[in-house]
Amino acid sequence: MKAKPQVIGLPAYKPGKPIEEVKRELRLEKVIKLASNENPFGASKKVAEAISQLANQTAVYPDGYAAELRNKVAQFVNVNPNQLVFGNGSDEVIQLLCRTFLTPDTNTVTADPTFSQYKLNAVIEGAEVREVPSKDGVHDLDAMLEAIDEKTRIVWVCNPNNPSGTYVNEEAFKSFLAKVPNDVLVVSDEAYFEYVTASDFPQTVPLLEQYNNLIILRTFSKAYGMAALRIGYGIANSEIISLVEPVRPPFNTTTFAHAAAIAALDDQQFIKECYEKNVEGIEQYVKFCKKYNLKYYPTQTNFLLIDFGIQGDEIFDFLLKKGYIIRSGNALGFPTCARITVGSQEENAGIIQELSAWLEERKVNSVG
Repeated sequence: MKAKPQVIGLPAYKPGKPIEEVKRELRLEKVIKLASNENPFGASKKVAEAISQLANQTAVYPDGYAAELRNKVAQFVNVNPNQLVFGNGSDEVIQLLCRTFLTPDTNTVTADPTFSQYKLNAVIEGAEVREVPSKDGVHDLDAMLEAIDEKTRIVWVCNPNNPSGTYVNEEAFKSFLAKVPNDVLVVSDEAYFEYVTASDFPQTVPLLEQYNNLIILRTFSKAYGMAALRIGYGIANSEIISLVEPVRPPFNTTTFAHAAAIAALDDQQFIKECYEKNVEGIEQYVKFCKKYNLKYYPTQTNFLLIDFGIQGDEIFDFLLKKGYIIRSGNALGFPTCARITVGSQEENAGIIQELSAWLEERKVNSVG
């Protein structure tokens, strides 16, 4: 069989090890997964209630236009319904954008390191990928501007950035937008938007009135605790949406996801509580890092990237044997780091205790 040349040898996405597999392999009774930036507190109770009411509708195709959810989200973010496109997670919206705008004679610009799906989908379309090194985990927007030419179709701004957790502030983002050619699509991927604490984080939705080349990505997978349901969306002007919609599969999001997302939006108190618990969790890790003089990347997300000064795989293996699944920085572009999802207060305390014991054994000097 002959496949596209660009997919030959392309690595498949490797998710973190499942909890049950780790239990079997290491003969552990309890394993805690803090690797995929999921919400440790799950979803609003309203989500389960909404899904249970649809249990007898499995034989019926979902509304391909997601009309009810579309109207709900439009009202929530204050845009028109025709300014939205829905995907099987925001990952699929990324795929749709690449399929719509990229060809083998075009290029796309990303930061490096950043979310891997931008590059993967661009490569599949045969486009050139121009990766611009970040500065201490933050997008170098000036260098990204320099990488744009007449063949550039998409520029990706992962904000906050995964895997570093850092962000581009409002002043920098507005300055960047003003300089990007108006025929180049700027993608502001805001998967962790609900966790942001910075007062100068860009408020991007109002910018849609000024910039016709901007699209904003959001998801229900993170703070809303609905990763299993796979529902995300893009917000842009109606012209961009009209170009992307024909590329979208007709029934790409499910009836259950629609109902769950509507219910989730109705429970903003739950999101507020998750936000507050996440702030407390970040503080636990920051205190740990300061105690042992460990560099960490200031985060606007529900994870912290910590530089231990050794191969990230070593940290991963150590914690795995203790029953904690995290992400090694080796696969994320930060080889001496580990990325740890913020869990419950107890989960955070447990992993910090294990790491503290490990550092004490290695005679890493603590402060205080």
